[in-house]
Amino acid sequence: MRTYIGSHEAVSDTDFVELALGTPLDLWLGVEGESETEQAARMDAARDILADNPDFPDRVSRVAAEAIEAFAPEIFNVIPLPARRPVRRRQNRGGVAA
Repeated sequence: MRTYIGSHEAVSDTDFVELALGTPLDLWLGVEGESETEQAARMDAARDILADNPDFPDRVSRVAAEAIEAFAPEIFNVIPLPARRPVRRRQNRGGVAA
């Protein structure tokens, strides 16, 4: 079974994420062995994308939350911790410290 998003075929998990975000993951994560010049160019491109799309971080968060909910829902199963009792402080009874 083939899966298409728009006119693009998604053949891997990475394809789904890249199509959902509209950018390649390598732009944000970098690639092994990239030079300082390549890294600087990649970071410049990422800054331009963020400047042009101020809602991009929210979109990324939404994609990440949806992926977690779909593939690892137990992460969202949060149980409240019991309330901590306040720590009682010892009262100074007028003694002299040693």
